[in-house]
Amino acid sequence: MKLYEFQGKNLFAKYQIPIPKGKVALTIDEARGIIKGSILPVVVKAQVLIGGRGKAGGVKLVKTMEDVEPVLNSIFGLNIKGYTVNKVLIEEGMNIEKEIYLSFMMNRNNEKITLITSSEGGVEIENVAKNNPDAILKLNIDPLVGLRSFHYMRFFEHLGIRDKTLKYQFIHVLNNMYKMFNELSLGLIEINPLVIVSGNRLIALDSKVVIDDNAVPFLKDMDHIKNYDDMTEDEVNAKSSGLSFVQLDGNIGCIVNGAGLAMATMDMIKFFGGEPANFLDVGGSSNPNKVISALKIITKDPNVKVILFNIFGGITRCDDIANGIKMALEKLDISLPIIIRLTGTNEKEGVRIIDSLGLDSTTSMQDAVKKAVSMVGE
Repeated sequence: MKLYEFQGKNLFAKYQIPIPKGKVALTIDEARGIIKGSILPVVVKAQVLIGGRGKAGGVKLVKTMEDVEPVLNSIFGLNIKGYTVNKVLIEEGMNIEKEIYLSFMMNRNNEKITLITSSEGGVEIENVAKNNPDAILKLNIDPLVGLRSFHYMRFFEHLGIRDKTLKYQFIHVLNNMYKMFNELSLGLIEINPLVIVSGNRLIALDSKVVIDDNAVPFLKDMDHIKNYDDMTEDEVNAKSSGLSFVQLDGNIGCIVNGAGLAMATMDMIKFFGGEPANFLDVGGSSNPNKVISALKIITKDPNVKVILFNIFGGITRCDDIANGIKMALEKLDISLPIIIRLTGTNEKEGVRIIDSLGLDSTTSMQDAVKKAVSMVGE
């Protein structure tokens, strides 16, 4: 789950990572009032769950009161890579002396937490990696050991930090970022830029925080920051029903149990010349209502021409999936053809229920996929 910049900074404050003074505004009137009560200059920053705000005109400086109206009118309602700006963060202006990139991210390839830093802060790290890779330092941290003195030494050496006061501040920021990363089960925590301002003070001028979706339900006192603004309505509905759903561009609606099997199903559809309309994993639950929720979502897609069930019953029971199909057909107006593959736990009971509905089923994944693809072409 991605957080807005202001949400990330609220967490920074909780973890004693220094941030600028700022307030969030949800309307132009509210923003205007905040600016009038502030000491100029201030920075108005669009709050969207995507990068590249500055280039798109979503970050602007207000130096005088004459700047207020044109700045607010240009940012509110601005479309940034498909995201419409409906809230802004207004922060005090800073006299910046140096900009630094700093992040911790999960590295699943080596089972480490990777600390990344660069003296070229304020620009996209991908561009730095492409144009000046030597400017980037990557340090792998064993989560069983944590940050150690040699990490700090390499960090200071790479950035050319010699001032003792700054070193203490950097260590404080690094330790608290690392603590936040672990305690909140983050996939990424990024400050770009982390700036040195007059008086040799460190300030986190931006924030990018991504929480592992699987950890969100278990985090305490975090309900106020949960947002799914980067998801479609169907994806939000799926999440609330305990489903994993991603919309695609094809015409074969997929309902599968298990992420691995769902991926294999989409691969096989492509192999036989078809196009999956979605990724949808009902998970390991044996709740028939999940099937109803899944069918509601899939049948809303006008591109779907056929529905494919691919169920390999383990924890998920075939008879519960079959009962879910039966309940859905009784409650929903479904005119699309349904192809069903059932095998595994309570397979015989599930097949009997499917037979009673006048539907066919198979135990072969390949046969089911081939049939679904052929029916789209008819």
